[in-house]
Amino acid sequence: MSPELDVAVVGAGIAGLTTAHELRRAGLTVRVFEELPYVGGRMRSFRHDGYVVDEGAEQLPERGYRATWELLARLGVTDREVPRIGKGLGVWRDGRAHPGLCDAAALVTGAGLSPRARLDLARFLAWTARYRGRFDIDHPERTPVGARTVASLARGYHRELHDYLLQPVVGGSFGWDTARSAAAPLIGLMQTAGPVSGWRTYHDGMDLPARRLAEHLDVTTGTPVHEVVDDGREVRLRTPAGSVTARAAVLAVPAPVAARLHPGAPQDERDFLTASTFTPNLKVSCLLDRPLAPPSPRPLYALFTPDPEEDLLAGIMIDHARHPGRAPAGAGLLTLVADPRRIPELRGADPQETARRLIRAAARYVPGLPGAVRDHFVHSFTHALPEATPPALAHRPRFAARPARRVEYAGDWLTLCPASEAAVRSGALAAARVLSRVHPSPTAAATRAAAPAPRSEKP
Repeated sequence: MSPELDVAVVGAGIAGLTTAHELRRAGLTVRVFEELPYVGGRMRSFRHDGYVVDEGAEQLPERGYRATWELLARLGVTDREVPRIGKGLGVWRDGRAHPGLCDAAALVTGAGLSPRARLDLARFLAWTARYRGRFDIDHPERTPVGARTVASLARGYHRELHDYLLQPVVGGSFGWDTARSAAAPLIGLMQTAGPVSGWRTYHDGMDLPARRLAEHLDVTTGTPVHEVVDDGREVRLRTPAGSVTARAAVLAVPAPVAARLHPGAPQDERDFLTASTFTPNLKVSCLLDRPLAPPSPRPLYALFTPDPEEDLLAGIMIDHARHPGRAPAGAGLLTLVADPRRIPELRGADPQETARRLIRAAARYVPGLPGAVRDHFVHSFTHALPEATPPALAHRPRFAARPARRVEYAGDWLTLCPASEAAVRSGALAAARVLSRVHPSPTAAATRAAAPAPRSEKP
């Protein structure tokens, strides 16, 4: 009996949907299986009483995100749908917000750094500029810093570069521990994304590309996949409704989940899968009755709270400053990001108490916050972002050199780069690897091209 599908994709995040999109364009029959009742994965948004709430966090640089911009163009996304943010990042130090974090102007304004630290920042930026092109986000192991951690690299500079720049950025954005996480992916992403002044956002929620992709794909939500087996002829997916067979499968899920689903993975895959750890994440979205924000000399859309200043919060995202459409007129929307050091404790507590603790802590930076909260939502991801540890970097070359197989992978963890651009690139790469083995028949391809696009559905 012939397999039911050409390709089965597990996971309806941006990596899985991109993979399915590319394979369907090539004429293959593809179905996406998603355990959750919605698409988007870590790029999910939801709507509530006029608020648009992102469960993750996403910025879209005007440069460097080539694969993402090409995908958005194919989906018909217009410039109006991805407006410039127009606000900056700040860091809290000595009782006040300092704007200009991750901005070239920090060399002049300081952005929380002392004059001596600014000199070392200039030295650090000059060093990374000298090696521009050597920090490739597709090959993080091929860089001048090797497997050095962020903390190790920072020891060659003034301590403030670690405490008031690198640590708050990687801790608040990725949940990384600077002593565990490799510096190469961070520097590559910094060079790719460019200055904050050129960053954009999705005006109607970060799930915009996922929703557009799913409109034209066969997506089955609410369907967990328990195991994926390559029997030497085809791939079988075990689901609650029974087995599904395919000529190939793509696991577009975090590495720890992929390792569990595919226990028969060859050793050159398993070593990297096992080494590719993820950081957890916990956030509280606060729906406000007025647009509060941390006081700052210049408008901010995010304030990072470094470890020396704060032990419960990693940062505050001012979502209504990111785009005014995220909250009703006259209202506000903030996201409180938990400090990575406290996430295990917070995730084990009652969600309501966790929210109350973070809101009380945030009142130090946003006066009047507790009294302005109309409603709140707690978001928690076990596998939030790839951790990019030195062991993962060490195993990546062998994984990248493996031959194309019936079971492939997609996700930002493939390049240890915590960004949607890495997820989109991984989806295109997974599709290319599948197409090197699985080819549509000319008749079938013509029939599929003429057929109406499938719609997302629940089983």
